Amino acid sequence: MNYSIENDILKITVSTKGAELQSILERDGTEYLWQGDENSWKDRAPNIFPYVARLTEGKYYYNGRFYEMPIHGFVPGSDMKVIYHTKENIIFLLNSDTETMKMYPFMFTYLVHYNLAGKNLYIMYEVINRDNKTMYFGLGGHPGFRVPIEEDFQFEDYYIELPAKKNVHRVGISENNFVTGEDKPFLLRDNKYLNLKHELFDKDAIILKNMSKSATLKSDIGRKGVTVFYPDMRYLGLWHLPKMKVNYVCIEPWTSLPSREGIIEDITKQKDLISLQEGLTYTNTWSIELL
Repeated sequence: MNYSIENDILKITVSTKGAELQSILERDGTEYLWQGDENSWKDRAPNIFPYVARLTEGKYYYNGRFYEMPIHGFVPGSDMKVIYHTKENIIFLLNSDTETMKMYPFMFTYLVHYNLAGKNLYIMYEVINRDNKTMYFGLGGHPGFRVPIEEDFQFEDYYIELPAKKNVHRVGISENNFVTGEDKPFLLRDNKYLNLKHELFDKDAIILKNMSKSATLKSDIGRKGVTVFYPDMRYLGLWHLPKMKVNYVCIEPWTSLPSREGIIEDITKQKDLISLQEGLTYTNTWSIELL
């Protein structure tokens, strides 16, 4: 089921399935969000929890047992409950249950808050540890944006601007999409621009670390663009389906990385996972701004 929030500038539609954004619609009729395609990428903007990207063999290790979990965790396929809804705000909730415990042996509450303010959509993730032990997790966003945003342009007319930072590195990723540890400096045009071309994604996602805390998708010959802000995320994924000419790009803020190549991770020892002690709450807010 879909729900909407809106103001004088934007109308946002969100599904109860995974609290996934379905539309970012400007009042002039411009749709900014990829609308999905069964022949390429059917999703639009999944929310990621409790693990980012892939697990080696689809498994991880915790407290003497192996557990299996799908890519990006189970939230994308979960039915979530709306617990608060006003004109400009909506909150979705998922509580742990017998099904989640089979994949993730922790009692938790996971909430996704959407809040509109002018041209900005704020997304806050809230995780409450209701267990009597420390829980370990990663989370993030996976929004796909239409490229071109304006119909008269081409994919290659756009670029992603990452405000200048001298030590941006690309995380080393294997052919199987796992972490290799072989990170390399990532060169940007004029230290801040990545010109879009489909070939960039032939080997899957570009994952960055030590990057700036915002990424702007725009074109010098168009009027419309979008900026994603992620002040408390450690990594940024840039992606579209490999070896295809598709009309979208994903700008994905993450707190953590996939598993290492050839290693089934013990989640109590994976260094970039969040550890949340019993009874505590973790929040992380990122946002999307229309230009």
